[in-house]
Amino acid sequence: MVNFVLSNRSFAGHHRKMRLVIFFFCTVCFLTSVSFGQIAPLIEDDGVTGELHRANVGRVTFMAKPVPPEDYRETDFLTSFELRPDADLNIRVFMRRSLTNYLHGLAPEMSAAELVARGNYRFSFFVDDRPVYTENLNAGAGALENKNRRTVFRVPLLSPTNEDSWGRFLWNRFMMNGGEDALTPGAHRLKIEIRPYLQTETVKIGELIAEGALTVVVKAPEIDERRIAVQKIAPGSGWPLSNDGFDREKLRALNRRIAENYFKEIDALVVVKNGRLLIEEYFNGAGRATLHDTHSVGKTFASALAGLALRDGYLKSVDQRLGEFYDLRKYDNYDPRKENVTLRSLLTMSSGFDGFDFDEKSPGNEENMYPQPDWVKWTLDLPMSKNEPGARWAYFTAGVVVLGDILDRRVPGGLEKYAARRLFGPLGIDKYEWQYTPQKVVNTAGGLRMPALSLARFGQLYKNGGRWGNRRILPAKWVADSLQSYFRVPGDETGYGFLWWSKTYRVGGRGYEVFYCSGNGGSKIVVFKDLPFVVVIAASAYNRPYMHAQIDKMMTGYLIPMLAGGGR
Repeated sequence: MVNFVLSNRSFAGHHRKMRLVIFFFCTVCFLTSVSFGQIAPLIEDDGVTGELHRANVGRVTFMAKPVPPEDYRETDFLTSFELRPDADLNIRVFMRRSLTNYLHGLAPEMSAAELVARGNYRFSFFVDDRPVYTENLNAGAGALENKNRRTVFRVPLLSPTNEDSWGRFLWNRFMMNGGEDALTPGAHRLKIEIRPYLQTETVKIGELIAEGALTVVVKAPEIDERRIAVQKIAPGSGWPLSNDGFDREKLRALNRRIAENYFKEIDALVVVKNGRLLIEEYFNGAGRATLHDTHSVGKTFASALAGLALRDGYLKSVDQRLGEFYDLRKYDNYDPRKENVTLRSLLTMSSGFDGFDFDEKSPGNEENMYPQPDWVKWTLDLPMSKNEPGARWAYFTAGVVVLGDILDRRVPGGLEKYAARRLFGPLGIDKYEWQYTPQKVVNTAGGLRMPALSLARFGQLYKNGGRWGNRRILPAKWVADSLQSYFRVPGDETGYGFLWWSKTYRVGGRGYEVFYCSGNGGSKIVVFKDLPFVVVIAASAYNRPYMHAQIDKMMTGYLIPMLAGGGR
């Protein structure tokens, strides 16, 4: 037996050293736990759910089609994937904790409700180890229960059935913000990293929750060169033709991108310069006679019809109030502020009704209107929001339906006949189709179908300050008032007038100010303020997350350089 004896002095010194070691060890453990999110969970979550989960904690896995969690195996994990228009691509993420508990590590003082109201996942996309796109997912994306409890989740990135999910929109934003340019023909390594983020006074970014990678194979499409040729304008357009030049190679490059499906569901492109037809191109089976369903582009026609009704004396002023047209006490949720909703506030999307089409949870979201037997009654039954009429912008389709109903009541013969007589006839537009509300009133929410060349006539009317040829159709003041920017759209630099949008495209260090009509699918009538152009793009990418972003990319990457530069 060995006897081990320490003197009092040596024992005291040893004890002090041990205390220092223990203190150091505990300090390191504490700092490590804070740094790596090991603070005690705020709420109970699902934890590690099984052997597959345990073996893949911290991993983003990829699968070709949705596989139920109970059937998911490592043999389902994709390592290579061919990117095609009809592809199905999903991720399943294995985490150690739920999102709420990860957010708790960023702000231990906050409640679970505060955390999920201010934070979400931060996704970063890398192609060939180069960072391409990072996004802090909107705090409202995803179900609350999933954020609080789930430690494994699946998200579709590509879905041939258009499965409803924030993941599809995220993927399309990645593709429109560098992804498609990075994923050129060939094989690429795509990596996804996921972290939590929290918006406080600053944005706090947490530890890496999960990451994963796979090889993405992109095959170059076989393109018939005839599809990218500049299309010759056929006789009978109804327009004088322009002899001015433009960058034809730039147009060929744009046509190639449309043929490759880089720009998707583009149906027509028309460019008018100084009132003369410069470019007329059709794609994907569309042609000169095609009646394009441009959705909310039709709202801007309602603005023009309101201007005509004012000119003809059927309306007194844009400051007329809703109470002059309806007995509002007969409708639900009566509020004295409804009496003061003006035509101006309906035209500028600032009525104050509790309706916002960009918020799917809004009571007045347009999707809640369409199943109703009476759209106007449903709108007037809505409660008011906390905003006073005319104070704040909120895109509200139902308000334009009410505007159309007021016009239909006031103009002789109803709005459909009035539009034909006062607007379409003078513009030489004779081929179009209206859709109707359940009360058989023309649908000013966006139910007007028209050929691309006719849409260009409407744009040129505003470019001309309300004149068509030698005839004045709209008062010059109405045109000027319509194109003013009364509100800035929250979150970007877009302006809003009388059912007209406005923005400035920046190309080559120069700004190009435009006014435009815009509809679901991506259709646009674009009127340049300082250049002599009207551009019409008809597109049918309905409800696609890229529908508007790709049009902006066409404008800045191809059309503005092509037109502003001139040449042949």
